[in-house]
This record gives sequence, C-alpha cells and structure tokens, in this order.
Amino acid sequence: MPPAPPTHVVAPAVFDALARARGGAPAVAGLRRGQLSKRMLLTVAVRRSLPADAAFDASCRRLDRMRGDDPQGWQETLLHPYLDEGLARALAEHARGGRPDLTWFGELVHGGPAALSGPRLLSTECDGVVLRLRLADRGPFRTVHGHRPAGTQTDDEVRHWQQLLDGAWQILVRRHPWHAEAVAAGLSTLVPLCPAPGGTSVSSAARRAFGAVALSPPGDPVLLALTLVHEFLHIQLGALLDMVPLHGPVSPARYHAPWRPDPRPLDALLQGTYAHLGVCDFWRTERDTAPPDPRAEREHATWHGYTRGAVDTLLGSGELLPAGRRFTEEMRRALTRPEGDAGQP
Repeated sequence: MPPAPPTHVVAPAVFDALARARGGAPAVAGLRRGQLSKRMLLTVAVRRSLPADAAFDASCRRLDRMRGDDPQGWQETLLHPYLDEGLARALAEHARGGRPDLTWFGELVHGGPAALSGPRLLSTECDGVVLRLRLADRGPFRTVHGHRPAGTQTDDEVRHWQQLLDGAWQILVRRHPWHAEAVAAGLSTLVPLCPAPGGTSVSSAARRAFGAVALSPPGDPVLLALTLVHEFLHIQLGALLDMVPLHGPVSPARYHAPWRPDPRPLDALLQGTYAHLGVCDFWRTERDTAPPDPRAEREHATWHGYTRGAVDTLLGSGELLPAGRRFTEEMRRALTRPEGDAGQP
C-alpha cells in the first residue's frame, strides 16, 4: 500500500493572498499537493470498498510503482482532472449496489493522460513564461461541466485554439502577471465545448475537475484571457475548500446573486463572488492599460458593483465559519484597493 498522504496546512499569509486572488505559484503548489493527497485517498477508498477487481488492482499496483520510478508521470496521472470525478462516481455507484466500470482508470494509468483525453497539446510562451495544456476533446466525464462537449477537434480548430491562446497568454503575462503565474502553475487542460443555442459562448470549471477549464471558443484573445482568470479562480477555491472549510453544512437558505435571476445557496454565491473578484481585477487593469479596452470601463463598473454587493451578502449571511469570514473580508479588501494599486498583492 502507498504511504499515508501528509497533513496539509495553509499558512495565514498564503490563505489571505489566495482570498485576494494573489496567491501565485507558491499557493497553487500547495493546492496541488492537497489534490494529490485527496486523490491518493480516493484511490485507496475505491480499492478497499469495491469487490476484488484484478484489472483495477493491477492498475493500482502500477500507480504505486510509478511514485518511485516516474514521479512526474505519477503526478500527471493522479492530477488528471477527471480522476477525482471518476473515482467519486465509482464509490457512489457501489454504495447504490452497482458495480462500476473502471476501465477508464486502467487506460489512464497504463496509457497516460493522452489515452483518456486525446493527444492534442497546446503550448504558448511569452517573455519566458510557458503554458502547456492538453486540449481534451475526448474521454469520459467531460459532461460534468454542465454543457455539451465538442467533438474531436479538426486541425483547423486546433490551430484556432492555439492562436487564441497565444494572444490570451501575451495579455495575461504582460498585463496580469499575478494571474498568469497561478494559471501556469495549476491549469493543465482545456476542454472544448459547444456554444449555447444562439452561439453564445459558455465556460465552466467543475468542482471535481482540478486543473481543467471547459469553454467554447471565445470571440477574441481578451475574452479568453478573462475566461482563464475567472474559471481558474473557481478551481483555486474548490481546491482550497478541500483543505479548509469556509462555511457550515448546506442549508435551505438562498441569497440574491446580482449576476443571476435565481437566488443561490451560500456555497454557490461564495464561488461566484470569488470568481467575479477576478473579473473585476481583470477589467480594472484593462481599463488602466494604454490604450484601454473600450469594454473595460463599463465591465469594471458593472462587476465591481455586483461583487461588492455579493461580499456584503456573504458577510451578513451568518453561514460563514471564521475562516470563511476572514476569506470574504480579504475579498472585500481586494475590491477596495486604491486606484493605481491594481497590480499589488
């Protein structure tokens, strides 16, 4: 059996920086370590809970050996975005009396991420900062994002993604380096989605898919840069919640979310507020860039008002634990940075 995973502690300064969307690569490295431990525990839980399965056992033994023989391959396997979702579904199906199909797990362990999600890779570089992503245009569990996954991408479609990513990465590295640093450290996968009816772009980060952003092709590189910031903050908060509870158990209470017509439970409001902190931050910087993006002033004013109102709602909810209150107060502090300090921690 593999050794027990370590205990993880989020230092107060790192916690506060994460809350302000300024954690950077060191904070993301800590979140990745937490995800590795979570996935190790899930693998052990499946192995112990399900009836004997020779193929699954063989894959687990191979994964155990990889930890010593190929540490990078071991990490890439455990941090495949959908390992978490797949193992959680297997446990849930077993609890219902079913016998889950774990063929996908063997494909991942023996063939690597390409065997499960496809061989397409995107790579971009700006000023020495590199981002490498898998374009996951096949494989199970992509529906967890709540939108229809696109089919296998053609060569022309892959080139279009590459062009968008090149432009977006230049924007992030040169104008939003604090977000670029975090994205480079934690994002591993882009999942192409079909647009919504009418052609509206959609995007998603799933709670059990650390490292993956799903989206339909946005209209321009600025919007792709914005989407990566927005969705990666969802990923960060989900990983933090795996280590530090910020609110109590789910309650029937519902709260107004300014960006939606339907009232939301507290956990969803917290997720949306944090992601929109990144939207405010992005448009504020774009507004102050010469020449400014013509959309920036309007978008910043809109989202700043929405997000500030949502922060006040969270703080007045009575459902936040002490850590959650501290986190939300740090979000409010980030929203009130003095003019000219958008790039400061």
